[in-house]
Amino acid sequence: MASKACQSFAYVPLPFLIPRLSLQNVPQRGIKSISKVRPNRFNRSQNLPLLETTTAAALERRSLTTPLRTGALATKKGMTAMYNPDGRRFPCTVLQMDRVQVVSHKTRQKNGYFAVQVGSGLKHPRNVTRPLLGHYAENKVSPKRHLVEFKVKDESGLLGIGEIIGASWFQEGQYVDAKANSRGMGFAGGMKRHGFSGQGASHGVSLTHRSMGSAGQSQGGGSRVYPGKKMAGRMGGHQVTTQNVKVVKVDEEKGLVVLHGCIPGPEGCLVKLSDAIKKPWPNIPTKLLEANPTTNPLSATT
Repeated sequence: MASKACQSFAYVPLPFLIPRLSLQNVPQRGIKSISKVRPNRFNRSQNLPLLETTTAAALERRSLTTPLRTGALATKKGMTAMYNPDGRRFPCTVLQMDRVQVVSHKTRQKNGYFAVQVGSGLKHPRNVTRPLLGHYAENKVSPKRHLVEFKVKDESGLLGIGEIIGASWFQEGQYVDAKANSRGMGFAGGMKRHGFSGQGASHGVSLTHRSMGSAGQSQGGGSRVYPGKKMAGRMGGHQVTTQNVKVVKVDEEKGLVVLHGCIPGPEGCLVKLSDAIKKPWPNIPTKLLEANPTTNPLSATT
């Protein structure tokens, strides 16, 4: 039988089993996030200015990205190649401006903003509706095939009605934004339209190698397909903007503007050219008479 000393020693806990009573080095924990506080995108602070909802305030917020002068219309003729001074070959796109003329303009007092209405090409009067014929006759301008509106910052960017915009409206070396409708490719599947990788190519997949797969959940997601789901459908045929395109060459006599690289749209499509909003505004005249004083405006014949 064990002695009393051995029994008392057996009931003494080991030192590492004794809980420590000192809580000085224990870190204080709470529900406060340790990440940086994200700035509030809502105007709730006293330091932020009041967000006005007037038309004047909206125009003021967009004043930095609104061009100082109007854009122009051109027709895409095709692509070619040119060479740099160091001998490097680069692709370029050839655009031609066809009788681009100022048809009308909108003012802040009447329409709420400043804009220039530009037309290009020629259209027979019998193919134009009567309201639009009255619009052309009021401004003494011949009917145009294309009619586009370009917003400008203020009244100084409004050109005179009837003035012709030539290829010299743009200068070599400046940057422009080109807008055009992309080439339509019809109904396309998920792999071509969105770049899906497809399913396995082994024999275990039965005739669904290029299939999209599941389009949504059965019960957890509400038994529906979410809006914006990437699926098969019509591909192309929508407006695409290519920004910061450099003007390589300008031919005023033939009305040609050569741009560096490619722009959207097939040959023969309409291209809208305007000064690049992500580059400094070009140091060129905003009035057409200063750029091309010898041009005679076209007017409708009676």
